Amino acid sequence: MDIGNTWKDCLDFIEKKVGKSTYDLWFKPIKLVELKDNDALLSVPNRFFREWIEDNYPRLISDAFEWAAKDNINVQFKIDQEPAADYVSVVTQTRKTRLAVKGIFLNPKYTFDTFVVGPSNQFVHAAALAVSDSLGKTYNPLFIYGDVGLGKTHIITAIGNKIADTLPNANIIYVSSEQFTNEVVSAIRHEKMSDLKEKYRTVDILLLDDVQFIANKTQTQVEFFHTFNALYEKQKQIVISSDRPPKELSDITDRLKSRFTMGLIADIQPPSVELKMAILQKKAETHKIILPDDMVYFLATKVKSNIRELEGCLIKLAAHSNLTGRPINVSLAKDVLKDIFTDESKPVTTDSIQKVVCEYFGVKLPDLKSKKRTKEIALPRQIAMYITKKLTGLSLGDIGKAFGGKDHATVIYACKQIEAKMEKDEEFNKMAEYLINKIKP
Repeated sequence: MDIGNTWKDCLDFIEKKVGKSTYDLWFKPIKLVELKDNDALLSVPNRFFREWIEDNYPRLISDAFEWAAKDNINVQFKIDQEPAADYVSVVTQTRKTRLAVKGIFLNPKYTFDTFVVGPSNQFVHAAALAVSDSLGKTYNPLFIYGDVGLGKTHIITAIGNKIADTLPNANIIYVSSEQFTNEVVSAIRHEKMSDLKEKYRTVDILLLDDVQFIANKTQTQVEFFHTFNALYEKQKQIVISSDRPPKELSDITDRLKSRFTMGLIADIQPPSVELKMAILQKKAETHKIILPDDMVYFLATKVKSNIRELEGCLIKLAAHSNLTGRPINVSLAKDVLKDIFTDESKPVTTDSIQKVVCEYFGVKLPDLKSKKRTKEIALPRQIAMYITKKLTGLSLGDIGKAFGGKDHATVIYACKQIEAKMEKDEEFNKMAEYLINKIKP
């Protein structure tokens, strides 16, 4: 095997997956030290590179090797500037190895100890702990929902890691809905549905991440429905995460949504500035990053999107500081994070509003601007008009033009309809607020 060409093919594969800017910053500096049998040793500049890659793209390099070398390759990292033992504890590494042997892949850093609790996630944290202490008997299923990057994957993985520590023989499966779908498709194609059923219906705890992605996948929903029933009848624990509550999951069957509501539904809200500061401080302490108090406040107030991006900014700053020798301060942050800060300051436009609303409701943009008045189109259109009026300085006439040439009376009527529904229906109000928070900078 030509090592040089294999690694070049891997890098080409990665660049196509992540885009040029992410590739240039995080993957281009990686060097292939050794490729022997089914083991690859990669050299990264410092521990922050490894941290970022493992958190954001844990399987990407393995997938790249599988594509380039046509074989399963075990990837290991060698840190140029410091030993890995400084940053991965013996406990987490032991757990990771023990679980990997059993085919269980849980991020060892996602534990209850590393989950920072605040008012926005306190209820979810308490529910997850209760489930960990009483599998299948308390809050089954546990359905966790919240926006992207608020800690859903962290908290459900923490449940799995705690069970792995307290019940070493427990049969645990953590799976994304995308992976579950791929397994269903593969089982159907290769006529191995019995193997799939045996795998998923004999577990002690099933952790399914991002269930919203099984929308429109009929066979996957059928299989998950029967898997759910089999586990529930045996009092085996089911934990599900989603970006929205069950009743708002479009293109998922009513019988599945009904199952999701049989246990406890808990949501994670966007974090306060104080919680973001606490998360930054804990992350900095864990990784021995020198982060001045003024930088903690600066990042917590500047990065408004989500916790995942907040932590990513810290790791990015630490990586640059480590490589260049510059201290972490506001000047470095403005240089390194200028793309993020620019995005935060972009004004809200009708295009951005319409895009988010269309994605949420699963409708096409031309339909939103058309004369169609069916409920499936009219409601998203009214919500989009209401949000446009709320978040932009456009006149009623301009808003109407942006929605296919509607007159100002139509916009007024739409806004009044949405306001009335928000006052009467708490769930509808939460949905509207969710969309507004997702759109505004």
